Amino acid sequence: MEEKVKYWLSLSEYDLDTAEAMLQTKRLLYVGFMCHQSVEKILKAYFTKIKSSTAPYTHNLTFLSKESGIYELFNDIHKEYIQFLEPLNIESRYPSYKEKIFESLSYDRCVLILNSTKEIVNWIKQKL
Repeated sequence: MEEKVKYWLSLSEYDLDTAEAMLQTKRLLYVGFMCHQSVEKILKAYFTKIKSSTAPYTHNLTFLSKESGIYELFNDIHKEYIQFLEPLNIESRYPSYKEKIFESLSYDRCVLILNSTKEIVNWIKQKL
């Protein structure tokens, strides 16, 4: 299981680095998507570590955090942020949603998204 934890952790870090690269190149739609991916993978690392089991195949952050038991440890800001990130995974994949999301993003908002993602990823890492 330790190898699987390391696998998910490395993917989470890679996705966070990718989110940063997307911000630097102003590909704002993908900042949120990659932040979601990073949080999803750190939650899968946590699930694998705590449950000594393979993480469920899902992109649902709330489900992953509840199933792993970390949801109860989240403060209200973490819970709200998970709910905020949730649609950025699915909606950024479909053309009908892309325009709506893109219009809601600005560079400054993406900086906040990235910083919030770093904070929650680091918080979960400490729990590992």
